[in-house]
Amino acid sequence: FINNSCALIRRKTMAEETKQTDETTPSPTTKKQKTMVEQSPDSEWPAAWLMPDGDCENQKAKNMREPNVPVTVAELKDIGICYWKLDASAYDYPAISVPWDPKDAVDPKLAQIRDDRGYSYADIITVHPEKLPSYDDKVKAFFEEHIHDAEEIRYILGGSGFFDVRNKKDEWVRIHIKAGDLMTLPEGIYHRFTVDEDDCIHAMRLFIGQPVWTPFNRPCEEHESRKKYVEGFLEEKKTEE
Repeated sequence: FINNSCALIRRKTMAEETKQTDETTPSPTTKKQKTMVEQSPDSEWPAAWLMPDGDCENQKAKNMREPNVPVTVAELKDIGICYWKLDASAYDYPAISVPWDPKDAVDPKLAQIRDDRGYSYADIITVHPEKLPSYDDKVKAFFEEHIHDAEEIRYILGGSGFFDVRNKKDEWVRIHIKAGDLMTLPEGIYHRFTVDEDDCIHAMRLFIGQPVWTPFNRPCEEHESRKKYVEGFLEEKKTEE
């Protein structure tokens, strides 16, 4: 936070002690201003590309089209994705902590993003065969196409994986997330998640208020969160003639 303040000075004559005249001119005042953490420049965003049409035989593979069709940062922002690059290797985090108090964050950039966006809950998980019971079943379940009724926030502390999101043409966009990536998906976007072929990802999940991880599998076009997303990101904005 940047704290700027100045005193309000008013000049008054003896005749103005009981009544302020139009000639009284206050000096400018500066309110406390909040410096938000800006999203990372395009060069720092993770790689993203269109996936082939049809079923995904190996969800952990890169699954690029031939030739590859990259997806730009502008296209990701246009469907509501937000992204910050942090230095996850500079700080120590537990392998598993459910919950983990986000107030314990010592990374100043993470702490400010937490405060900027109102994240009050966090937990830390490791998706790995030795860390997650019923690993194969869980990884398969994560890959079901679904929405949430709240923003989804993931900060990758180690390892790597893929977030798949639907673009405006209902095509799958694959985003390769790695350590240091903090990404948010808007409420109501169709998406899915998987580890990559390294079979390990260490991640922090953040939430506003009490966490609700309930997925709503597609189709759910009548769900209020889906309607909200469609209205906010998919419908063409009407312009006044």
